[in-house]
Amino acid sequence: MALKFFDKLSQNFTKLLNEKDDYNVIIEVEDKKQFTAHSNIFKCRSPYFCKELDTINPSENNIKTIVKPDISAQVLDIILKYIYGELSKKLEIILIEDKASWLKSHFSLVYRTIFINNNFKDLENFCNNIVVKYPSLIFDAEDFTSLQEAALISLLKRDDLQVEEAKIWEYVIKWGIAQNPTLPANLDEWNKDNFLTLKTTLQHCLPYIRYFHISGDDILKKVEPYKKILDKQLWKDLFQHFLSPNQPKKSVVLPARTILIPELPNHFTSLQEAALISLLKRDDLQVEEAKIWEYVIKWGIAQNPTLPANLDEWNKDNFLTLKTTLQHCLPYIRYFHISGDDILKKVEPYKKILDKQLWKDLFQHFLSPNQPKKSVVLPARTILIPELPNRFKELFSTIISDDHAAEISSRIDHKNSIYPSVNYPHKFQLILRGSKDGFAPRTF
Repeated sequence: MALKFFDKLSQNFTKLLNEKDDYNVIIEVEDKKQFTAHSNIFKCRSPYFCKELDTINPSENNIKTIVKPDISAQVLDIILKYIYGELSKKLEIILIEDKASWLKSHFSLVYRTIFINNNFKDLENFCNNIVVKYPSLIFDAEDFTSLQEAALISLLKRDDLQVEEAKIWEYVIKWGIAQNPTLPANLDEWNKDNFLTLKTTLQHCLPYIRYFHISGDDILKKVEPYKKILDKQLWKDLFQHFLSPNQPKKSVVLPARTILIPELPNHFTSLQEAALISLLKRDDLQVEEAKIWEYVIKWGIAQNPTLPANLDEWNKDNFLTLKTTLQHCLPYIRYFHISGDDILKKVEPYKKILDKQLWKDLFQHFLSPNQPKKSVVLPARTILIPELPNRFKELFSTIISDDHAAEISSRIDHKNSIYPSVNYPHKFQLILRGSKDGFAPRTF
């Protein structure tokens, strides 16, 4: 019910004043001028009219008529616009402050609605603050090309729209072409009239593109094919800009948008090589060796973002690149302490980055572990297995048993399972024993 209610309220309420289908109130004023209205709106917004309606019997069509011959049509028009317009304001407040989750799930619907008549400025600003941070909500939506011109322009005006300018240009061109479905699909087939059509469609959008902040490559690849929709002076200034950026320009030069570069979290792959090596050297690094291998491979690949994502597509040069990147790390892997299964599953796919002798020795190792090896065999890392401290061996209570102590210890440590009664970590110290200290209340 709530969603249906807000779906209905998201309409512009001032439009209801001009609709003739759903009204159930007629107000007749000076010169018998009549206005239509809605009793539900009056009940919510006007105690005066609500009281008036209670004294009037409805007609056969269930319509109530309020007669106010002393009120001019102009005055009543202002009153009604205030009543209906204020309800729109209330809706804005409700959506922004109380219905954020509903707004999120109906974002596209609401966003398009608020531009119907420009009566939701606060909501427009609220939504635009979201879109500039998460542009894909609108620009990558399936119905992007059905966006109203006013909505698109409101975004293009924003200095903080988090989209590269060349991409913004592409979105605008895409939107403009979509408004003219008769334009040829192949740009090579466009004539002078086709470009004029697109230019006319985009005449209110084009002034908000930050042309001078698009790279030269993108100007040639993305803008130049549509240069006929730009003013000749602008194109001339753009050409001059890349030859001599500091020369004065006749065209308006808008400031660059503020693209916020998010701070990268302290990811493992951003670790310096020296820091990684210092860890790999440690004999007490508490990680299984196969896992260490995976981390090292992950780090090496991350340093070379051009490597194919699919390992099956790697060529000789790709493996050489990774081997070169990891040349100072690989000597510290304890290969001979990785299980045979992990060697096959995790190491073998990257065996081309290992020395041939090392791979030969590894193969021999699993056939005959005691055979001598030519490769350096590092000792296994010392994996510390935490031992539970021995409990106090002396019988500490004649009431609480070892089983009780084990269960209490488990609860102290928030364990899902109970410690064994012969080995729990907490020491229990007896404070009072009646047979030794006496049973007097004062002693207790």
